Amino acid sequence: MMRGSNTLPSLEAIKDQAKRLRSRLSDEGETITYSRSLELVAAQYGYRDWNTLHAAAGNRPPFNPWMLGSRVKGLYLGQPFEGEILSVQALTSQPGRYRLTMKFDEPVDVVTFESFSAFRQRVTATVDETGRTIEKTSNGQPQLQLEW
Repeated sequence: MMRGSNTLPSLEAIKDQAKRLRSRLSDEGETITYSRSLELVAAQYGYRDWNTLHAAAGNRPPFNPWMLGSRVKGLYLGQPFEGEILSVQALTSQPGRYRLTMKFDEPVDVVTFESFSAFRQRVTATVDETGRTIEKTSNGQPQLQLEW
């Protein structure tokens, strides 16, 4: 995203992005502070520092990043997919959460057993504004992860 964009994520989503960046770098052996990860994310959005990005994002409500008919890709139960959003519902009872129904271009096998398969092509999931479900698989990964 570019500086001055009116589609900046909420502060909560930006902070979550900084936490994921810090965790990823740590997994790769590079330790940085949370403050440094905020500064790096601010630079990614085109801002000179975290304070400037914070002021630009403000405490406004989150935007809806998911549009009916949009193309999406990501991981569903650990399996890569590409598809289209068929339905979007902002959940008023859970701000920043969206119920999406997607149709995958190719069915995804949701079973990891060698002698059994179960394919899904249409999936409904509730995601946050980062495109991840709260629900996790047995290995701790979100059930659905959308890429930006």
